[in-house]
Amino acid sequence: MKIIELDGYAANPGDLSWEPLRELGDLTVYPRTSPEEIIERVGDAEIVLTNKVVFTDEVMAQLPNLKYIGVLATGYNVIDIEAAHRRGIVVTNIPAYSTDSVAQMTFALLLTVTNRVEHYAQINRDGRWSNNQDFCYWDTPLMELSGKTLGLVGLGNIGMKVARIARNFGMEIVALTSKNSSDLPEGIKKTTLEGLFAVSDVISLHCPLTEATYHMIDTDCIKKMKPTAILINTGRGPLVNEVAVAKALEEGKLAAYAADVMECEPPSADNPLFRQPNAFLTPHIAWATLEARKRLLEVAVSNIKAFLNGNPQNVV
Repeated sequence: MKIIELDGYAANPGDLSWEPLRELGDLTVYPRTSPEEIIERVGDAEIVLTNKVVFTDEVMAQLPNLKYIGVLATGYNVIDIEAAHRRGIVVTNIPAYSTDSVAQMTFALLLTVTNRVEHYAQINRDGRWSNNQDFCYWDTPLMELSGKTLGLVGLGNIGMKVARIARNFGMEIVALTSKNSSDLPEGIKKTTLEGLFAVSDVISLHCPLTEATYHMIDTDCIKKMKPTAILINTGRGPLVNEVAVAKALEEGKLAAYAADVMECEPPSADNPLFRQPNAFLTPHIAWATLEARKRLLEVAVSNIKAFLNGNPQNVV
């Protein structure tokens, strides 16, 4: 059984072992694969693993031996699912492997805005504190989270974890969710999107990317938010219209934007967000803790074993 991993570098840059996968078949791992290289590299393999390499109907049509695509992520928008189903190709994903890590990053981004630890650490290296007249100083606003309202757009595994952490900070929680109000834990109030925008001091995006949620945060939405609001995106880059957010930051209509994802990755060097001092951007690393990536590969192995045994799991 041939197994081809098309873009293995991100999940395993060398600190994890491919051996558990190698035990399941004839494994070939490519660090990265361009669209032009897919057909040749997959060849007659039955099993393919991908993270960001896109599989269209046209690509799958040229791979008649392909029986299984394992997406090494929770999101699977890189696969034409309808075409895969039509061709009898099983597609699986890795659900919930990064819940704790992404929730942690959500608060790392939020605390970056409210406490500016990196800012003070850097200027202290340059002697700012050593040359200070008083025992302390601050040159940025500092915010306490207790008593503030957090608006969660989406309340799946990650959103729920973020809510639990926020409650421990003393925050009030409102959420846009498909869940019934009666099914929500104590301390989380269901609301509409407009209601969420109106009351939230912090808005955090944890919904999937769909046609309905593409650019859901645009100029009109921002007008409904408090100008002091902090917007956090650890979901998907295209949930946000980055040009609109950059303009809102520049005009003082949004206090800060903190994101681990961008509309185009890697982003263009002239992306307007890079010119905004209150935009705090990390390079899509919320999922990349060692612990999360270990879980990812463990579930990937388990998914292939289940497929080979005729009982596929985590099928999408």
